[in-house]
Amino acid sequence: MKKLTFPDFVAKFPPIAMPVTLGEDTHHTFSTENSPLSDELIAQFIIPTEATTPDDEFTEYVPCFAIDDTKDFVALVWWKAELMNYEYVLATFNMKGHLIDREVIAYTRVDAGKVSRAVATISEGLEINIAAGASPEGSDTYDPATSRMLEMEILPTGEIA
Repeated sequence: MKKLTFPDFVAKFPPIAMPVTLGEDTHHTFSTENSPLSDELIAQFIIPTEATTPDDEFTEYVPCFAIDDTKDFVALVWWKAELMNYEYVLATFNMKGHLIDREVIAYTRVDAGKVSRAVATISEGLEINIAAGASPEGSDTYDPATSRMLEMEILPTGEIA
């Protein structure tokens, strides 16, 4: 396997200015506009960030963007697709490519007869507002009782709190 560099990985993520909103279908835009990640880049830079065991051959990763104008760290967002589980992952790295932090900030998940969704907006100040909720599987009816708001931010150190 060819050893690629962290700049090779970051180059797959076009820098964009905030604000940005990530929803259920946003990945379509990124998958048509961005080059796919090679298996080597996934193995070197994404799989080590995963909290669980490495993915199967059906898991797909789509590079979305790099947050523009971060000074002491690199902040990247990718879309991860597994069977009935789709996630937008925000990961921060130091300038040498070592992981600082990682969070799933938006998703669509099907489990136990319900569809859970979360939509995230990252502001210019790097605050992340997440609206999450669920609906019964096979239904377009949203259950407002499942609704919740979460707030996070990317700190100057690159940590996500």
